[in-house]
Amino acid sequence: MKYGKVKNIKTELLSDNWYTLNKVTFDYQREDGSWEEQSRECYDRGNGAAILLYNLDKKTVVLTRQFRMPTYVNGNEDGFMVEVCAGVLEKGNAEETIKMEVEEETGYQIDNVVKVFESYMSPGSVTEILHFFIGEYQPNMKIGAGGGAEDETENIEVIELPFVEALKWMATGKIKDGKTIMLLQWAQIHQLFNK
Repeated sequence: MKYGKVKNIKTELLSDNWYTLNKVTFDYQREDGSWEEQSRECYDRGNGAAILLYNLDKKTVVLTRQFRMPTYVNGNEDGFMVEVCAGVLEKGNAEETIKMEVEEETGYQIDNVVKVFESYMSPGSVTEILHFFIGEYQPNMKIGAGGGAEDETENIEVIELPFVEALKWMATGKIKDGKTIMLLQWAQIHQLFNK
């Protein structure tokens, strides 16, 4: 676009109950050079990180299953979602956050993670950038049961399954979570289990 400039940005706080919801009003310059006032609601929940845990010897991945109320109110009959391990960044550090989340959610303590990409997850309304990682796990890295942090009411079930089965779950709709689909597809495209 030739124009697309923004000016006169005004922010109004609508809610800060869980995270922050702002109404942002601004002037936007159109392609013909004229200016128009627009407003959008922007939900700021912070940035996050997600990881695909994989084991090359067993050709397996570790996923989680937990209740997600927004999916329940939008047609997910039981409200449960199968997902990769993920969490909101602590102190802005994606790598350290994801290692901590892996231990809390799955019980595995991993040292090496590799960032593979990052993405805005819902750029029309949510400010979040998600940092995507992969990390290899071994059975001897399991130091706890996982299940999530007690003070965060997560109640997470840990699922280990063959990678090919996870792809089938994605194809049949048993996995509907975007970040999980993205990481499984990344692993398939990059032939993670064929090395």
